[in-house]
Amino acid sequence: MVKSIAEVRAELTAPGQPFETGEIDLRGTRTRIWKNAPTTLRQILDLSLQHGDADFLVHGDDRLTFAEHHARAAAFARLLIDRYRITKGDRVAIAMRNHPEWAVAFFGAAIAGAVVVPLNAWWTAAELEYGLTDSGAKLLITDLQRAERLAAALPRLGLPALVARAGGALPTGTESFENALASAGPAAPPPDVRLDPEDDATIFYTSGTTGRPKGALGTHRNITTNPVSLAYGITSAGVRAGGTAQAAAAPGRRVTLLSVPFFHATGCHSVLVSSALQGGTIVLMRKWDVREALRLIQRERVTAFGGVPTMAWQVLTSPDFDDYDTSSLTGVSYGGAPAPPTLVDKIEQRLPARTPANGYGLTETSSVTTYNCGVNYLERPDSVGPPVAVCDVKVVGPDGAPLPTGQIGELLIRGPNVIKGYWGRPEETARAFTGGWFHSGDLARLDADGFVYIVDRAKDMLIRGGENIYCAEVEAALYEHPAVADCGVIGVPHEALGEEVGAVVRLRPGTTLTPDELRAFLGERIAAFKIPQHLWFREEELPRNPGGKLLKTRLRAELLRP
Repeated sequence: MVKSIAEVRAELTAPGQPFETGEIDLRGTRTRIWKNAPTTLRQILDLSLQHGDADFLVHGDDRLTFAEHHARAAAFARLLIDRYRITKGDRVAIAMRNHPEWAVAFFGAAIAGAVVVPLNAWWTAAELEYGLTDSGAKLLITDLQRAERLAAALPRLGLPALVARAGGALPTGTESFENALASAGPAAPPPDVRLDPEDDATIFYTSGTTGRPKGALGTHRNITTNPVSLAYGITSAGVRAGGTAQAAAAPGRRVTLLSVPFFHATGCHSVLVSSALQGGTIVLMRKWDVREALRLIQRERVTAFGGVPTMAWQVLTSPDFDDYDTSSLTGVSYGGAPAPPTLVDKIEQRLPARTPANGYGLTETSSVTTYNCGVNYLERPDSVGPPVAVCDVKVVGPDGAPLPTGQIGELLIRGPNVIKGYWGRPEETARAFTGGWFHSGDLARLDADGFVYIVDRAKDMLIRGGENIYCAEVEAALYEHPAVADCGVIGVPHEALGEEVGAVVRLRPGTTLTPDELRAFLGERIAAFKIPQHLWFREEELPRNPGGKLLKTRLRAELLRP
């Protein structure tokens, strides 16, 4: 018999259980926390030593064990304090691809008491300079491509920069990361810096799909809450299906193919930090490529992959899928964007008996807020799951009052994962964070069991002749067509109706589809007023940010030029 969500939560969070919860006063709000969670990144780094000589990071032919990573992070922390005079609260920026040095710099800076500022490696020189200036960074850790991009700006910023994996001439004023690290001396314990759970730990910049990016200021507690929340999400689904907490929480050694950047919350919080704590191996990719993903799954015996739903969809529908051994996979997980319910069917076809998982969170919630896994997902594939046990959610109307079950409104989130606010932006912080609640800007509804259904981003909702149309619903219907590889729905201005529905579609290789055929297909699935009046077919990939989210602002600019 399948247990209820409430029964499982009560069982797993009871006194003496691994997921026991407690309450603290957090910035003036009574907040539930995981009583057994690590409270600082230093604790997580030290706990990672338990996994010793096991591989932590795999990058091409390079392998870094947990013990080696710990030693390098400790050396980097000493270097920051002794040579660069970094003190508690100083900002240290990282701008590079997913290299093992990213993780070394991240943990080393954090245990030195610095606030780590991961910058988007895809940014232009001007955008990177903005992030460095806005955060007030005192040191930059980068790779050669970013260093060359910033070569003209670094003297103006007066900012020292360490360049990892340069392999050649360095830009003027920069130094080799490897040489600097070697100068820190022989292996020694990390520096003794007192860290508190509420100390500032990170500034992650929001994706910047509209306006200039904002720095989300997170604490050690924010980021260390996430691994336990992930484990709870997986365990609770297993217990609900009739398993034991011990079996559900220990599925075996996890090997994750990381297909998203470390500089986003999913890559850092949910993969890097969680793997460090739980002893999982991370297989790094230089950039996303479907065939390379399949090759690495086979070579490294990867157990989990996903990223955003589009990446999972591309792997599962790849014409090369059957050419590779994917038997090591135990699950497919994704988040960061709406997932079409048909993705569950595709997982069942390609990877029968594997566990699908979806989650929901934002930079401002330090990744995971809700998690949908196993039996929960199979029951409700159109949901992002119930909130984890330390998070509260509610759906409110325009007046801020909670709405009845099933009604659509803005989703608000409260918990120990919610950040302090936006760096240097008190007015925007005051608007987005009120009474302990974060205003997500996402339109959602709740069902009677507390499962969350993300309907759309509020700014992406369009109104046609007085009728609200939620883009995610139309996109989900488009994805049901077997020829559709990727799509995005936008509002197209209309003199009489206000807006009409527009959709840009990329087809799978070797398929054909006409606008009339696609509209006829949609006519069987969604109401007539939701069917796109404007359709664009394109061969190139749709524009997405490094986290995989569709850049609808750019789509509108490209497609709706005057």
